[in-house]
Amino acid sequence: MIDIPSDYPRLDRFTRLGAQPIALAAAVLLTLVIGVAGIAAWRGYTGTSPELDRQAAARKLQARTAQVSEQLVEKTKGIEATQQESIDQLQLVQDQLQTLKRQFAVQYADNKRLSDQVAGLTEAVDGLRQSLASAQAAEPATPSKTRKRLGRAKNAQ
Repeated sequence: MIDIPSDYPRLDRFTRLGAQPIALAAAVLLTLVIGVAGIAAWRGYTGTSPELDRQAAARKLQARTAQVSEQLVEKTKGIEATQQESIDQLQLVQDQLQTLKRQFAVQYADNKRLSDQVAGLTEAVDGLRQSLASAQAAEPATPSKTRKRLGRAKNAQ
């Protein structure tokens, strides 16, 4: 092993500190107290404290959150009203469309009925024309004699 001389300076310092632990603890405690007192004096001198700043920031955040929530509620109500108006307008348009469909169906039925009546009348007129034409074709000889007789009767008067 290595022999260390007893008059070695470094060893004496550590030995001296180790021999008085109360003095060492008192020095550390004094250093801590001075540090805390310095921080307290600095906060007192500047007039601000992080806790107060945090509380103020929290209040501002809460106020802003409440304001945004109110705006969101108002916008939501506005959207709901607009949506309801749109639904009402759509319902009105659907009702009008149904009414127009019914009117077109009635008009189509009337047009069909009138078209059928016109077709029937056209057939009747064609039938009358054919019967008139056949009657005129069958009567050309007799009407001239009848006409002559009628003409004589008028002259006699």
